[in-house]
Amino acid sequence: MYKILSVEDKIRVPPLKFDLSLEEAVKSSLEERWTGLIQRDVGVILAMVAVDNVGEGKILPGDGAIHYPVKFKMLVYKPELHELVKGNIIDVTEFGVFIRLGPLDGMVHVSQLMDDFVSYDQKRAVFVGRDSKRIMKEGDSVVARIISVSVDNNQYKIGLTTRQTGLGVVGWPKYERVKRASLKDEERPRRKKR
Repeated sequence: MYKILSVEDKIRVPPLKFDLSLEEAVKSSLEERWTGLIQRDVGVILAMVAVDNVGEGKILPGDGAIHYPVKFKMLVYKPELHELVKGNIIDVTEFGVFIRLGPLDGMVHVSQLMDDFVSYDQKRAVFVGRDSKRIMKEGDSVVARIISVSVDNNQYKIGLTTRQTGLGVVGWPKYERVKRASLKDEERPRRKKR
């Protein structure tokens, strides 16, 4: 989930940035320090949105830089369990597919691809459903659900599923509606009355 967080910190502005305006110098130093970092409780820090307040700077002995207390806002992405995400398949391997979710990648294990027997076609690098004839290949746009999240050595490992109704390659839910609509009334499953 994308969030904008308000943060207070002290930032070091080196002498090379003294020719910039104070806000530009502080924002540039914040971006160098924070952008791209992964923190377990915060997520992936993507960008500095705004510098709200810059306090009075101090020069420390033996350091030519100025240290400012700063209040700022930053954009972060933290994957949440059960969150629906949309991305593109960037790699297909015999054990599953990798999906780019914006700043991070997630993996759908072969057992979580679809409710069908799935086979891997190595020549075409695609997964094919035996009964549904659905295909998953590199470049497909996919809707998935996050089923596991872990952080190890400042790297996210995200497990995804596309087995649930409405998930999978964009366009698959249409197939389900067409399939159900084509069933005759006597072939349609009956709902149990309570």
